[in-house]
Amino acid sequence: MSTTTPAAPTALFSTARTTATAARVLRQLRHDPRTIALMLLVPCLMLVLLRYVFDASPRTFDNIGASLLGIFPLITMFLVTSIATLRERTSGTLERLLAMPLGKADLIAGYALAFGTVAVVQSALATGLAVWLLGLDVTGSPWLLLLVALLDALLGTALGLFVSAFAASEFQAVQFMPAVIFPQLLLCGLFTPRADMHPLLEAVSDVLPMSYAVDGMNEVLHHTDLTSAFLRDVLIVAGCALLVLVLGAATLRRRTD
Repeated sequence: MSTTTPAAPTALFSTARTTATAARVLRQLRHDPRTIALMLLVPCLMLVLLRYVFDASPRTFDNIGASLLGIFPLITMFLVTSIATLRERTSGTLERLLAMPLGKADLIAGYALAFGTVAVVQSALATGLAVWLLGLDVTGSPWLLLLVALLDALLGTALGLFVSAFAASEFQAVQFMPAVIFPQLLLCGLFTPRADMHPLLEAVSDVLPMSYAVDGMNEVLHHTDLTSAFLRDVLIVAGCALLVLVLGAATLRRRTD
């Protein structure tokens, strides 16, 4: 009768293991051009489409383009991250990795680092396109737009990693979008000011991170200086992304059902 030797305890977090995980994910993405195109090109194409939908009304594009500059990356990173992570889990890759000296925190941080690297490129492309080619007119610095867009993309990555733990198939991962993304999209203030909503809906919007992403973009749109409201908004979005990553590590299962 054989016995199983328990795995040696590992440190809670290791920079070397995290970067190795991120490098592995990036190598896999390099061989998946469709996923790369989805992450990098789709937000840009949506912004181009939006610009010419409002071709006769450039001010309308200015008013909502900045908000959607953050929302589009959040949605695409959510979709790609949730499906890619679920694919790793259902194929047994995550189970094999976690049987090695690799902690949950290393795995989640590695995925976040890999997709976060892609998010930097995605946000830079979308922001540059919107400001310098599509003529998005903002009062503040385009670099602040880039910061909010990047934080939104990282938030989408974190949400995707988190919900992938609760899906049994790629179809179920996509089904989380109406539950996680659509309510935030409706309540974030994009369609109507949050103060004009029913008090109950306004209260709900106050705890949704996308609301602060839109608020941060609007601060850049209307103010030349760095405002305290902008700092509050970006800190809330960053804090939500970090909190969701921690929850993702806590809910990550070692075994595949």
